[in-house]
Amino acid sequence: MKRLFQGILGFRKSTALFLVIGMCASLPVWGGGKKDESAYQALPPEGFDSAVYALEIPADQSGKPAETESITLTVDDAVQYALDNSAVMKSASIDLGTKKRQKDTAWNVFVPGVSVTGTMARQNEVNDTMGSLLSQMTGYPSEETKEADHWKAILGLTASLNLNFALVDGIRATRANYEAGLITWEQTRKQTERDIRKMFYGILLMQQNLALQKEILATAEQRVQQARINFRNGLVPELTLLQAQVAAENRKPAIQELEQTISQQLDTFAFLLGFPYGTKPILDGSIAPDFLDLDADSLISRYLGNRLDIISLAKNIELLEIQRSALVHQTYTPSIALSWSWQPTVLKINENWFDSDNVMDNGSFSATIAFNLTNMLPFSSQGQGIKDVEANIMKLRLSMAQLLQNSEMEINSLIQKLNKSRNAIAASRLNIELAQKAYDMTVVAFRNGTTELLDVRDAEGQLSQAQLGLLQEQYNYVTGLLDLEYALNMKLNNTTE
Repeated sequence: MKRLFQGILGFRKSTALFLVIGMCASLPVWGGGKKDESAYQALPPEGFDSAVYALEIPADQSGKPAETESITLTVDDAVQYALDNSAVMKSASIDLGTKKRQKDTAWNVFVPGVSVTGTMARQNEVNDTMGSLLSQMTGYPSEETKEADHWKAILGLTASLNLNFALVDGIRATRANYEAGLITWEQTRKQTERDIRKMFYGILLMQQNLALQKEILATAEQRVQQARINFRNGLVPELTLLQAQVAAENRKPAIQELEQTISQQLDTFAFLLGFPYGTKPILDGSIAPDFLDLDADSLISRYLGNRLDIISLAKNIELLEIQRSALVHQTYTPSIALSWSWQPTVLKINENWFDSDNVMDNGSFSATIAFNLTNMLPFSSQGQGIKDVEANIMKLRLSMAQLLQNSEMEINSLIQKLNKSRNAIAASRLNIELAQKAYDMTVVAFRNGTTELLDVRDAEGQLSQAQLGLLQEQYNYVTGLLDLEYALNMKLNNTTE
């Protein structure tokens, strides 16, 4: 006993010494009554080299191929590859998988908590009641207490379970949360598909613009050759030749910049699709809009309820209503606590541990029904929590009304833009025919020496502007139709009513 006490005392002394040293080490450095600011500076140790800690990525995991690869993609190929490989979709799938796992194991709230313990306990005093009685009756002295009489071995096995009607609401909330996750995943999928298609057509627009600019540059270079011939023949002055050369050279920087922009956009496009770095997509497609006759009122009345943002908000309202139900059940219904324990205790550790006379079971079983009367008061924190949830439900319902109204306005606006683009495409095609005819006549006149180069450049600029306008309006119609399909959450075609 004495050695045990000395050991404990020694442990306490060593622990106290360790704590004092630790506290001193954590104090700032003081000298001359002034604080040493260098004690707070996070300086690297002498000889520290950050390159030693640089992460080394294996060549087969760096995502960079040995050489630049090219892959030809249609718009449908690009969408499918993005849905299968993009980081956004993979992250959304992980989130959905987590919620599905929670939904599938929601029943685990009914699994009791089970724990096992093992204890060796030493009593400071031994109360031998039977020995004392025998000593008093017989007059013989009681048996001397041994060290083993102070010790007991205790094994514990405990199971407990708390039940309340709110547990059922918790399971309902988990399932509703999984359904909300499905809606979110579908939103991510639809948005990814729309964005990939819009970017595909956007790059196609730039490529067609580049091809048009190169064609104009080739025409300008031909005009330089024609001006040189006319200058040699004395039909035009040297100034005309110089102007033609300057006009051709001025177009080259813009073309180079557009080529660089397209290259960067293709790299970004490949990244969004999930291709390894260095992959160069080759886009196979064209901007050819299919015109649809759309009626805003009919689409709104039939398909407004298909919008994923409306469905998602309705699911959030449902989740809040489940939360309110859970709070009400926690407050106004009783809770049942079930507990069972098995606690065999070995009375004398120096005797047979499996002898029933040497083992006593101190376990028990209990079933408790409890009401929290304070939570039933309307001004309690629980009661105020219910009112807060009800207020949030009212706010979400107001948000639903606003969302419905904004959705109607959005659909109307998209259809108006589509109709505008459709009319602009028809006007642009007619304008191109007129501008092409005027340009051809001006070029012939320039070759004959009856007009100036400035007139040719003006006619060429008008033709180029008309062609670019047509490309832009075609792009606007295609992307506007994609936005409308996303807004209605459905594929539109000529059979849509």
